[in-house]
Amino acid sequence: MREHGRHSLRYLAVALTTLLALSGCGYNSLQGLDEQVKGAWAEVQNQYQRRADLIPNLVATVKGAASFEQETLQRVVEARAAATSMKVDANALNNPETFKKFEQVQSQLSSALSRLLVVVEKYPDLKATQGFQTLQAQLEGIENRIAVARKRYIESVTTYNTAVRSFPQNLTAKFLLGLEVRPTFTAEEAAQKPPQVKF
Repeated sequence: MREHGRHSLRYLAVALTTLLALSGCGYNSLQGLDEQVKGAWAEVQNQYQRRADLIPNLVATVKGAASFEQETLQRVVEARAAATSMKVDANALNNPETFKKFEQVQSQLSSALSRLLVVVEKYPDLKATQGFQTLQAQLEGIENRIAVARKRYIESVTTYNTAVRSFPQNLTAKFLLGLEVRPTFTAEEAAQKPPQVKF
């Protein structure tokens, strides 16, 4: 009877130790952090898509101005096409090359938009139209939302990467969940600033 009691205590001790080890391995917190990163990424993509959806209206409005530089418009159209053709889902976020390519095409679109808005300065009649002013306000709002979404994504990735690298969660991340450190936005500070859209 005493032997049976000892075995029961051992089983209970092993069960408690296993339970404590599992709770300390970070399985649930890693899953939660992974979902936060995916959610933050979805918001980044959503804001970039909103900007891409606005560009055709902006280009059409600007095209109406006589003698407007067609080369500038063409660059915006081409940059938008490149940006919208590049889809990066949450599963591809672990690939630094894919992430960097996404970042590059979005940066090229930002640069093309900045050039367009600088050129518009030469057309006071265009700047004064209600349609252009509305698009200007929308673009400014979207660029601000992109900056906020990127910041939240960077913060989510920082928290996630810290957990994935920390012991003992790193063992759970690598061997149990297959999670790896994720890349984040690394553009130069000037490239991360939204285009100036104030006239």
